[in-house]
Amino acid sequence: MMSALSRPAERSPAAEPLVEISGLTKLYPMEAGWLGKKRSWLSALEDVDLSVRRGEILALVGESGSGKSTLARLLIKLIEPTRGEIRYEGKNIFALSRPQVRRLRRKVQIVFQDPYSSLNPRHTVHQIVGEGISGLKPPARRSRIKDLLELVGLSPNIVDRYPHEFSGGQRQRICIARALAVKPEFLILDEPVSALDVSVQSKILNLLADLRDTLHLTYVLISHDLGVVRHIADRVAVLYLGHLVEVAPRDLLFSNPRHPYTQALLSAVPVISSKREKGTRIVLTGEIPTAIDVPARCRFATRCFRSIDVCWKEVPRLKPTEREHTVACFNHAPIAQALPR
Repeated sequence: MMSALSRPAERSPAAEPLVEISGLTKLYPMEAGWLGKKRSWLSALEDVDLSVRRGEILALVGESGSGKSTLARLLIKLIEPTRGEIRYEGKNIFALSRPQVRRLRRKVQIVFQDPYSSLNPRHTVHQIVGEGISGLKPPARRSRIKDLLELVGLSPNIVDRYPHEFSGGQRQRICIARALAVKPEFLILDEPVSALDVSVQSKILNLLADLRDTLHLTYVLISHDLGVVRHIADRVAVLYLGHLVEVAPRDLLFSNPRHPYTQALLSAVPVISSKREKGTRIVLTGEIPTAIDVPARCRFATRCFRSIDVCWKEVPRLKPTEREHTVACFNHAPIAQALPR
């Protein structure tokens, strides 16, 4: 699938952080107790500490329900956290005034997973791409829209056509052009190629990589496809049931994952390192715990093949293991030691 995609080199870790996340938690009330008191809470995200460096592509990976989409919605301030902060260029976005939020949303844009449902079928390409620049005079607006279409590899002659006239890849290019219209510096890419045919996925990923370099953009990429992540990300953050369990540069994570959950995820990839024999796979057993009223322990303990006593009594925190590599695990080990024999 990814053979047509040129794999970018990892970015330097020296880049300054554009976004800093600290103690970020999102709980949802599930059940009302006596006199309307809340007594059960669903933990969608808990105590997440993470940074996004200017100019990098940070990938968020994990199973459904891991908290990836919740984190994305918090990053664009669609929802408020239960506690914690997200600082964009040093300012807590949840403490901004309304005018400041409007300015922030011009800097931060999102490209959704499904280009079929994220475009208004009654609007022309001109209306869709020009949504965020309605303040420009008509000639300038039309010129800007045509420039954006050319930037994403589309003909400017399509401005008066409707979404149903385009393929999935073309629609996603229109979505990207719409996101770029307000000249953002930070894009959240929510499964940007998962709804597309395999034949066009690499072309869209190449486009995104080129735009990052040309326009000096920063990306957070949400993806379940580890092939996509391996080819385009600079760093990878792994989430499990709302907890951040591992963060590392792309090549380091794929060659030497340390958390048992990451090792299980990557063992499904045909080859992740020379240390692993072809066909070897870690199969997780045990029950997936509920995210409601989670006890104070490692959330992965019920499925972990390396769990020890402390895993059932305490919550592990992210700690460094080597260069830019942090793991939240009491009993982590290199992949060669983790694989079943």
